[in-house]
Amino acid sequence: METGKPGVRSSRRRAVEDRAVAWLTARRAMLDPREARPDSVLFVRKALIETAFLVGLRARLDDTPLDGDYADILQQVADVAGEPSYREMIARDEQALLLYAGTYAALRLCGRDDPEFRHVIQQAVDGGYAAAFERVPYRQLDLLHTLYLCGVEHDLPAMDTVLPFTLLCRNPNVLKLADADVYAITHTLFYVTDFGLREPVWPDGHGTGAAVELLEALLVLAEGRANADLVGELLCCLYCLGVDDSQAADRAWDFLESVQEDNGRVNGPVGVVHPGLDHGDEGFRHWAEGYHTTIVTALAGLLRRSPLRHRAPRRDPAAVTEVALGAPLRRAVVWLCEQSTRDGQSEQSEQGLERGDLAQGPGAGLAGVTAAALGAAAIQEHHLAVPALEHHAALLAAAPPGFWQEQGMEVAGEFALALRAAGADCPSLTDFLKATADVVGSLDTVPDDVADGVRKLVELGFLPPSTVAAAAAPRPSTPGERRAYPARTALALCEARESYHLGRVAALVRGLVQEGWGRHRITRDALAFLLAQQGTTGAFGHCADDDRTARARAQHPWTRSAVTALAAVGSSAAVSST
Repeated sequence: METGKPGVRSSRRRAVEDRAVAWLTARRAMLDPREARPDSVLFVRKALIETAFLVGLRARLDDTPLDGDYADILQQVADVAGEPSYREMIARDEQALLLYAGTYAALRLCGRDDPEFRHVIQQAVDGGYAAAFERVPYRQLDLLHTLYLCGVEHDLPAMDTVLPFTLLCRNPNVLKLADADVYAITHTLFYVTDFGLREPVWPDGHGTGAAVELLEALLVLAEGRANADLVGELLCCLYCLGVDDSQAADRAWDFLESVQEDNGRVNGPVGVVHPGLDHGDEGFRHWAEGYHTTIVTALAGLLRRSPLRHRAPRRDPAAVTEVALGAPLRRAVVWLCEQSTRDGQSEQSEQGLERGDLAQGPGAGLAGVTAAALGAAAIQEHHLAVPALEHHAALLAAAPPGFWQEQGMEVAGEFALALRAAGADCPSLTDFLKATADVVGSLDTVPDDVADGVRKLVELGFLPPSTVAAAAAPRPSTPGERRAYPARTALALCEARESYHLGRVAALVRGLVQEGWGRHRITRDALAFLLAQQGTTGAFGHCADDDRTARARAQHPWTRSAVTALAAVGSSAAVSST
């Protein structure tokens, strides 16, 4: 995060805005659709309205006279829009009303009203189609906001009436949102806040705090993907909501400054220009791929410094709804115990031990029972796992040391702790843990990668408490304003969800909770996704496979991982386990 005096930061961010506007101004001739190739005319018209709107917002958000680069762009826009061939396109293509009306709105905001232009817009709105055909909610807000800036009368619903139907107000899961969804959210906020000049009337259950939390979560993902366009739009939305004291905004500025080219251009995401549209013209492609993100960067600077923008103290979301983990964990624990001790497994396990074939032995069942014990403990219903624990303790009473070595201390140690809580014992495991403790006790230093195992040995009484100090790993700090949510982990969660790698999702959730990120929006949404994968049997995972054996083979590790993660959540302060 950027450090330094506020005045220095402000100066640097103003420089980012100025460089961006200078780059746009130097290429303002690219905004003339009259000079564009036939197959790129619509693209240029879109760029014209977006650039024009930036200048209109400059006039609206900054009460000083329009001059310099902004004035030069305005003149270019006025030259193009002053031609009948431009404004009369509204009457000939009513479905594209917004493609032209936004240009008029920008001119009007800059004191360049054109009564003929306005007349054509009003005719289209009154004509029974341009303002009447079906639009998704955020596009309807776009229409309403544009007509408001144009001063055009209509009988359409108010913006605050449309707001409840937007994606923004449907509490979306951030891990599932595509770029197009994020743009729908950012544009919704642009329009309902009038770019920071009004406070929206939120529907019940929603508010500025929840919207800010969502934006900051999406910023983690946008920065992690190096998508400067979305970083810029999300940053603008924070300002539109009146937020100034956001560490996420500071990091977004640092990111934009780091990717801005020396000439002021900020490159956009891949796919902005359709293949072949540039006809091999590198200058056109260079402009087309960067103009929008450069506009967004300039707009962020303009919003940041606007003396007219609404400002308000930072608002946290309402109290996070605690997730009830009791029922999901209970069902999963029962399923794991049943699967781990099902008929025929005992005989198979004994044969596996006799052959020394660990792959065919009781390892999978042991891991399941251990996870079940963790889950039962998290909801304080230890009795659910006791029969399965006793079953495996008896089964493994004479297991060779190699078997326990194969399981590792995470499973062996947790199994031993669960046995102790159940009042049961497994002689072969006790011998293995004693031998392991002797090895650890002979070491001068304890490696970091065995620290958790050492803690288990201390808790079990096989090592003195002083050993813990030698094995102490750095304790994660409580998440605060100066600690950034781990973007790589957030992206890994998205990838694991998309590939339906439930074990990976569960492991990442568990790690985030242990690191103190249990209450963060991204972690909560990952947990919600994980819980939604539990079936009526208690098992986790939808296999899309009709073979019962294949289903059980897939669901067993998924359920083990999910229960272990939910147990970590339940034992943390993040959510309730009841």
